[in-house]
Amino acid sequence: MEKDLDPQETAEWLESLEAVRRAAGPDRADYLLRRLATSSRYINTVPTSDEPSYPGDLALEERVAAYDRWNAAVMITRGSKLGLGGHLATYASAAWLYEVGFNHFFHGEHDQVYFQGHASPGIYARAYLEGRLSREQLDLFRQEPEGGLPSYPHPRAMPDFWQFPTVSMGLGPLNAIYQARFNRYLHNRGIKDTSRSHVWAFLGDGEMDEPESTAALTHAAREGLDNLTFVINCNLQRLDGPVRGNTRIVSELESVFRGAGWHVVKALWGWEWDELLRSDELVARLDRVPDGQFQTFAAADGAYIREHLFHGLDVPYSDEHLQRVVGGSRAGHEPRKVHAAYRRALDNRGAPTVVLVQTVKGWTLGAGVEARNANHQMKKLSNDEFRALRDRLGLPVTDRELDGELPPFLHPGPDSPEARYVAERRRALGGSLPSRRVSHHPLPAPGERPFRALEKGSTQPVATTMAFVRLVKDLMKEPETGRRWVPIVPDEARTFGMESLFPTAKIYSALGQRYESVDRDLLLAYKEATDGQILLEGITEAGSMASFAAAASSYATHGEPMIPFYIFYSMFGWQRTGDQMWALADQLGRGFLVGATAGRTTMTGEGLQHADGHSHLIASTNPACLAYDPAFAYEVSVIVREGLRRMYGPDAEDVFYYLTVYNEPLPQPAMPEGVEEGILRGIYRYSAGGGQAHLLASGTAIHWALAAQRLLQEEYGLGVDVWSVTSWSELRRDAMTATDVPYLRKALAGIDGPVIAVSDWMRAVPDQIRPWVDQPWTSLGTDGFGLSGTRESVRRHFGVDPRSIADAVLKGVEEAAAVRR
Repeated sequence: MEKDLDPQETAEWLESLEAVRRAAGPDRADYLLRRLATSSRYINTVPTSDEPSYPGDLALEERVAAYDRWNAAVMITRGSKLGLGGHLATYASAAWLYEVGFNHFFHGEHDQVYFQGHASPGIYARAYLEGRLSREQLDLFRQEPEGGLPSYPHPRAMPDFWQFPTVSMGLGPLNAIYQARFNRYLHNRGIKDTSRSHVWAFLGDGEMDEPESTAALTHAAREGLDNLTFVINCNLQRLDGPVRGNTRIVSELESVFRGAGWHVVKALWGWEWDELLRSDELVARLDRVPDGQFQTFAAADGAYIREHLFHGLDVPYSDEHLQRVVGGSRAGHEPRKVHAAYRRALDNRGAPTVVLVQTVKGWTLGAGVEARNANHQMKKLSNDEFRALRDRLGLPVTDRELDGELPPFLHPGPDSPEARYVAERRRALGGSLPSRRVSHHPLPAPGERPFRALEKGSTQPVATTMAFVRLVKDLMKEPETGRRWVPIVPDEARTFGMESLFPTAKIYSALGQRYESVDRDLLLAYKEATDGQILLEGITEAGSMASFAAAASSYATHGEPMIPFYIFYSMFGWQRTGDQMWALADQLGRGFLVGATAGRTTMTGEGLQHADGHSHLIASTNPACLAYDPAFAYEVSVIVREGLRRMYGPDAEDVFYYLTVYNEPLPQPAMPEGVEEGILRGIYRYSAGGGQAHLLASGTAIHWALAAQRLLQEEYGLGVDVWSVTSWSELRRDAMTATDVPYLRKALAGIDGPVIAVSDWMRAVPDQIRPWVDQPWTSLGTDGFGLSGTRESVRRHFGVDPRSIADAVLKGVEEAAAVRR
């Protein structure tokens, strides 16, 4: 405990608090303590007198910012002539937040920056000034079919430029936290020195409404992530109106972040407020003014401001002066204030920092845009508004140039002082940002022993979930690549049979293990360590996906390819975090998503919300996802081996895998000869029984199909072939893109009799391939909600049990015979 420098004062405060407790009760005392702990005066954290000296050439930086502001507005306005839209106001309010970062803080070699999605035009404008983008590219903003720039940060669309997709609001802050934690993970495990790496996340105050934005704040504090800074642009407006009309978003965010254990730096008022804020009464009033009213002040004339904000106060300023100060003097528009806040953030240690910066939305764009509720929907400026912007920014463009249909882009020239300055600053900071650099380091293929163990089969019942875990456990022992596996689990490791990894791979913790585990004497004791390999995330699928994204893109972010596998209840994957999986595809992530306890009928007793019968349908919509539903352990082996080759081999691809595995222990057959291609392409004949009908089955349903095959032979003398379909969606993709005969048609060439498709998924999953099956088709599945019961009873309910399958075959054979007659 810190030394008490004034015990007498402390005793007086404690006595006062005790008096409150006795008089008004413990709830009131607790309230006062929480208010004291989580709020502070509505002023800047760093007063003007304490600001460090500014390290740059302010005059030149103001010229650079002027060009960037202009070109961002021009880019959107020119695109709007084609009906393409864009967002003017976000970057206009945040321009200095980025300019100060680009000139003095963002290190190109080791920092990661999550740029606010709606501010992308300004980031493109800066890259244009640096010579990284051409005028032609800017003029094709939002015209990607013509080779232009994407609307927002999309790494897949610009794989050499953007690092992180951020415009699905809420995912940026969540992913930034887990990226900062993953940086520490790499460092503590000795894979890469990330001690100088810093993660910056630029966010909007309206974006903080998203639950994901604040979902992991305590996680960041608990991990001590002082390598992380949030910069929240508090322009007090979201898309339709005030972020908080009747309260103050800055005060709310300060309380939230302080309560979560973050350092808070406030940069609210510009230097022209200094004299005004000497009045304690005014400071108290500002702390009571709701944001909706303050937005009115920002757009009001001086007389209104004097009457409604400064009434009764001695303010020796003219109405015009008051209008200028209250209307636009914000810390976020002054580089010295922004620099001081960033410097304070980086000097903080032991916890992450949030910088709350106040700005005016649409700043510099004119009275028709600034602080207006509708400015998020404003997509262009008129010629007169561009003239006013030119005059305000002092840029060299003539009236004649602004009389045309489209305003011109401006560049001072590659040898201008402005261009030389920005080039020098980026050289000093280690290179350009944003920039995505991939230095390809293919991983050596693992040895064959782990795969052979699955491919030889087992007479002992083994669930495919356990088969996958055993395979990865063996692969983690590989001398060259084993340490690159990143197991990610949302507090279900024991469910998936992974507790055997605890004492060997250990669970990652930045704090190590400061306690004696209750099961320390057991062979499979719970073991945490600073160099632990397992990311046991707790009950958070969203956090687990954020960890997966960080690990899955480490090959580009850090030049260190990692092999993440995230194993989860399949119901809580694509349904719950599908947006993050889409962002993962955008981020060009690589790794294995494993939907365990898959299917709608294998989760006995769990019921509706635990019964996944549709994740493969959702996964099929993601172009980067290769989705497989293996039935046997050897299929798992073949798919994982191929996945390692495709994602980490010499010709690595920007894809990721989704495997569904089951919790139903069954004997595992040995791999038949010559089935590898069929496994990977999506289908092969597993059991030939006579060819009078054909059962196409995936995952655990193949066992029902095999039982139906035996039943039909024994009771009706009907010979049926059983086919293993490892991927319905890959068969469909191949058929849709094939320039000759699709693989599915080749595989089924020459067969006769009806085809019955069966799976533990809704019928729409196998129905994906129906157009390319020439034989009579029937699909059986688990449409509807899941329900509790034994596997047998639930399968009878859905009509996918062996008897129901046999009945469908008999009906199909009868109908086919009738057609032939």
